Amino acid sequence: MTHPRRRLVIVVRADPVICGHSGEARNLAEVALTRGYDDVRLLTWPIPALQAAGLPLKPLDRLLPYSPGITVERPEPVGDYRVPDGRHLAGLTGRLVELLAEPVPTTCLSMYIVPHANVVLDAVNAARAAGFDPDVRTLVKAVGSDVTNVIRNCLRDNHFGAATALFTTFLANDEVVAVSDYTRDEIIEAAEQVDAHVGTTFAEQCRRRVTVSYPPIDSSAFLDPDPALVDAALARRGLERDGYLLFLSRVTPAKGIFDLLAAYRQARSREKVKLVVAGTGTALAQVQAIAAADEHVVVLTDVDDNEKPLLMRGSAAYVLPTKPEPDFVETFGIALAEKMLAGGGPIITTDTGGTLEAVGDAAIIVDQGDVTGIAAAIDRVVLDMNGTERREMELRAREWAMQFDRAAVFDDLFPETALRQSA
Repeated sequence: MTHPRRRLVIVVRADPVICGHSGEARNLAEVALTRGYDDVRLLTWPIPALQAAGLPLKPLDRLLPYSPGITVERPEPVGDYRVPDGRHLAGLTGRLVELLAEPVPTTCLSMYIVPHANVVLDAVNAARAAGFDPDVRTLVKAVGSDVTNVIRNCLRDNHFGAATALFTTFLANDEVVAVSDYTRDEIIEAAEQVDAHVGTTFAEQCRRRVTVSYPPIDSSAFLDPDPALVDAALARRGLERDGYLLFLSRVTPAKGIFDLLAAYRQARSREKVKLVVAGTGTALAQVQAIAAADEHVVVLTDVDDNEKPLLMRGSAAYVLPTKPEPDFVETFGIALAEKMLAGGGPIITTDTGGTLEAVGDAAIIVDQGDVTGIAAAIDRVVLDMNGTERREMELRAREWAMQFDRAAVFDDLFPETALRQSA
């Protein structure tokens, strides 16, 4: 049997989930093929399980294909109905054990501590205990919900046992990474609280070990879209260049959708521009009801990855007034960086979590939850900003966002591959 020379396994909630970190996995996988990995696996969940969880999903019939050499595996659950959640974890862990049993140098990257890092560590421990002696290195990347949801809920509900187990799992990996400086600071702060309660030393370990790796973006998918394709996409949607504001994200309160709708109602420029809400999420039905009573609000639930940069490029402004909620804080803002690469009108957003790391000084910043401020920013862009100012902001935005190109991010996260490429 011929085995691959080098394997990368990424355990993640992959496509079709609408989640920035699904895109991260895709982009890291694609770059890995150019960096000496000849077998890349995305280990993820069966689609029925994703659908049953109520996660926002992309249209299944329009998912972009992966390059040859990348395999998306969705192991079936193991066991029967008496093990409701563990069945899927057993399927993921068992498949990874099978991969680790092969004599292939392997890097395992888990995105989300819970439960994907548990899958990786359990599989590595099982493979070693079984005598397979895997040549494996493990990395874990803490993303937004690891801190803002899981850890924060543990601390709020006084579940210090769960928080202790989470940090133990996190720090048991060979390398530990956060998606932004904001996320790293949140991890350390949470670790300090756990330490104060139970006498652990997690905070010191996190300060010493946690590094930052920003989300990787395929810049080629956003830079300089064909003007004819932009115009055609807008025509299909009944839109015109600079004739609409764009909200393209998960449709949830934490993304500021209701603040945006309220601001749009009071903006002086609402007669000049439509508001296009593109996405799905927990607040979709409410937004659709509002749109049904307002001809200026358009809701799109079927925008795919090909159409996304075209809508971004044609917009008068991209508005994401994200704000902290108990279940979510914007720890970076991948869509913001994608919009900066795509060009078009300016970005209007808030200083929430890690958004300033995504946009630098190339966006219009309003206060969280400030409906009047959002409306004023919209009017400034639509009514007052001249072409020169818009172009200068667009160029500054693109220059800032190029640091998030997927090849640069990959080489920073896996420096040994960058050294091999330059040798």
